Amino acid sequence: MIKTTKIPQVSTIRFLRHASEILKNPLPFHAENFSKHGDTFQLNLGFGKSVIFSRDAGFVQYALQKNQKNYAKSPIQTVDVAKYVGTGLLTAEGEHWRKQRKLIQPAFHKKQLYNLLGRIEAAIKTELKHIKTGQNIDIFPIFNDLAFQTVVKSLFSSAVGAEEINRLQHITEATQKMLVRELRQPYKGWWFKWSGQIKKHTDYTDEARAILIKLVQERQQSDQQYDDLLDMLLEARYDDGDAMSEKQLVDEILILFTAGHETTSSALTFTSQLLAQHQEIQQRVYEEITEMKAKTTDLLTFLKGLTYTKQVIEESLRLYPPAYFIDRMNIEEDEFEGMQIPAGSRLLFSIQEIHRHSDFWENSNTFDPSRFAEGNALKYSSHYYPFGAGPRMCIGNNFAMYEMILAVAELISTFKILKKETPIEILPLITLKPKNAFLEFEKR
Repeated sequence: MIKTTKIPQVSTIRFLRHASEILKNPLPFHAENFSKHGDTFQLNLGFGKSVIFSRDAGFVQYALQKNQKNYAKSPIQTVDVAKYVGTGLLTAEGEHWRKQRKLIQPAFHKKQLYNLLGRIEAAIKTELKHIKTGQNIDIFPIFNDLAFQTVVKSLFSSAVGAEEINRLQHITEATQKMLVRELRQPYKGWWFKWSGQIKKHTDYTDEARAILIKLVQERQQSDQQYDDLLDMLLEARYDDGDAMSEKQLVDEILILFTAGHETTSSALTFTSQLLAQHQEIQQRVYEEITEMKAKTTDLLTFLKGLTYTKQVIEESLRLYPPAYFIDRMNIEEDEFEGMQIPAGSRLLFSIQEIHRHSDFWENSNTFDPSRFAEGNALKYSSHYYPFGAGPRMCIGNNFAMYEMILAVAELISTFKILKKETPIEILPLITLKPKNAFLEFEKR
């Protein structure tokens, strides 16, 4: 007979008492509850609503891989996020998701991505020219523009104007901020609706859709072949030979903008701050980049040779995972190690906590890229989830890694990041973002 384990409860009163702190940064509140109650607890939000939080890596593996068919994405993504970005790979479920994944996956195969490396590198070089030396600058906006431009150039080549890009970027960021307010202040749902805040932001989304539809239609009417992601998506066919509808294509593009730029810009910012704090590691990265530049001019060979640079990024993603929570909802009642999980339970898995859990990582809060030396990937596979896991692992993980390695290589070969002693600050929104990321650079 399986011994039943009761999931510890955190009361609604405690939640409301800390509501203002949770709105600004919920992580200390969650960390305190994990410390008090163990690796899994249930937070009661009131009105019969609750969320199960877990930093149990075994539970994550069970929900995302071993029994993934019973764990769908929660309404946070299928409803709340979807109203701003549509129903694409990030927000779709069931047969619709499987159909889209099968259709789009080939566009993100490594062989296809190799064709985009030149565009990615060009976008990176252009944006890094905005770094000013000899003064403290907030590096996040530069990386944010870099990541957005990289997605734009990979999707549309050069067939999109600066005004359209700026508007799309503004809308993407504005709708995310609104969504954060909705999720962290569920008790204000009536006010957001009554005051017109939700409509204002869904109108923004409609504006973004209109811009993208215009770009798609211009491409369809063009005789030119760009061999970019948009061409690949337009040429993709379902099993019955049909192409994506215009609405579905726009949904997928909106999601690529949202998921494809904000996580990368945050990761690059955190990595730069860590390199500023650890000058000896920055020097080793510089020496590896210099050595590879002397050996080859082929971008792919260059990328593959930057093994230590890749380890630095992997360790940065461990300490500051942009996708710091993964949400799920179980379809049928389930049980994991004695814990009874009623059907329809909302679960949030804390990747941030798992990545720093002392049970899995020696000196878990220390920046140590050597953890990810060749041969160690299998050792950490059960408790390292920067891109998720299982069938719904991020489709753009290879794209993101190529982009980040190229960006760090260009940054460190061009500039030295001066020593910084101050702690790294975070801003947990839909993704984990940096705050006050001021660094000083000097030309090499």
